[in-house]
Amino acid sequence: MVVRKVGKYEIGRTIGEGTFAKVKFAQNTETGESVAMKVLDRATIIKHSMVDQIKREISIMKLVRHPYVVRLHEVLASRTKIYIILEFITGGELFDKIIHHGRLSETEARRYFQQLIDGVDYCHSKGVYHRDLKPENLLLDSQGNIKISDFGLSALPEQGVSLLRTTCGTPNYVAPEVLSHKGYNGAVADVWSCGVILYVLLAGYLPFDELDLTTLYSKINKADFSCPSWFPVGAKSLICRILDTNPETRITIEQIRNDEWFQRGYVPVSLQEHEDVNLDDINAAFDDAEEERDIRQSHNEDMGPLLLNAFDLIILSQGLNLASMFDKGQGALKHHTRFISQKPAKVVLSSMEVVAQSMGFKTHIRNFKMRIEGVSANKTSFFSVILEVFEVAPTFYMVDIQKAAGDAGEYLNFYKSFCGNLDDIIWKPYRTSTSLTIESYSVIDYMFICL
Repeated sequence: MVVRKVGKYEIGRTIGEGTFAKVKFAQNTETGESVAMKVLDRATIIKHSMVDQIKREISIMKLVRHPYVVRLHEVLASRTKIYIILEFITGGELFDKIIHHGRLSETEARRYFQQLIDGVDYCHSKGVYHRDLKPENLLLDSQGNIKISDFGLSALPEQGVSLLRTTCGTPNYVAPEVLSHKGYNGAVADVWSCGVILYVLLAGYLPFDELDLTTLYSKINKADFSCPSWFPVGAKSLICRILDTNPETRITIEQIRNDEWFQRGYVPVSLQEHEDVNLDDINAAFDDAEEERDIRQSHNEDMGPLLLNAFDLIILSQGLNLASMFDKGQGALKHHTRFISQKPAKVVLSSMEVVAQSMGFKTHIRNFKMRIEGVSANKTSFFSVILEVFEVAPTFYMVDIQKAAGDAGEYLNFYKSFCGNLDDIIWKPYRTSTSLTIESYSVIDYMFICL
């Protein structure tokens, strides 16, 4: 039997598979240590514009070295593959444990919650906000300790930026301020998610769980939940202080640590001495722009949003006035408009889905096309909009929005509200409604040169 190797790692069986990666069992031939090897196809992630997102995720995982966070050892690369070497976790998801065994005992739930708070607090100390904390993203090691995983939606705010604006996460665990689209503190929002997790550990079910998203968001915004009779008094009090809809008065992690119920049996985790974090292997695996361009040109299959060429742009515009392609003011928004984004296509699609759902609409997605539908604002007719994401350049995406059903006035109100909640993903390339800036002309020129 031929043993396949990547660097010093012998590759074994497949232990998991997702949209963009396979996870293989592997062994370090120098130390004998078992690891999980996440294998990504370079062409696929480039085609889906996932490079920056994945690079950020693994950079964060390498930065956050804590006993209760899945450890990233190193990143290797070949011309066609990227190999992410991770700590091998054998205990499965905390979610599965709850599904199979139901609610946990007070002692066990408290221990998991103490470990979660320790791990999340360390992430925050490094400026990392997870933004998708839930039992599915909490793994268990062979000793039954928590390992926080999946930093795909995590954020490292830019210097000088105190509030995050991207609406993301899993609805049942998301803080109310995240749904408000007005900006939020990532650390405070993570605390809310920790409170929901504590409730689930003790109850065996969610505090906010409705099939209808409008009702779900309404209950989250009001903190409309009740604790079952078997909840310990101390735990109930702590959960109520965490699930405070006002982020300004919500309990902090420091206050959680000082809580009497939390303190029982609490042994703070022992941290290793400071380690220098080197990101050279990550940069080497991803920062080959020439190779990315070669792969883009050699893979023409439909793996991402449709690519618009120069002729498509001319057809979409009125004559050669490219300004007419985009929002020109209220008079032009009767049935159809477009906007540009520099965010990855998957992020654009996900953000639009969450915003539409938070507005009370149902969404249906197929590839990079989404239908939004529901009852009109005045409750008298059916309303429907179709959105499609197109690639116009390697880092620019156009979202085409068309009214499918409903009147023009209603579409205008929808569009204003919808786009008002998407400020963080919409690129504004013009100063007025009728003239493009120098920067936008350079983008158009770039598209014509490339094509």
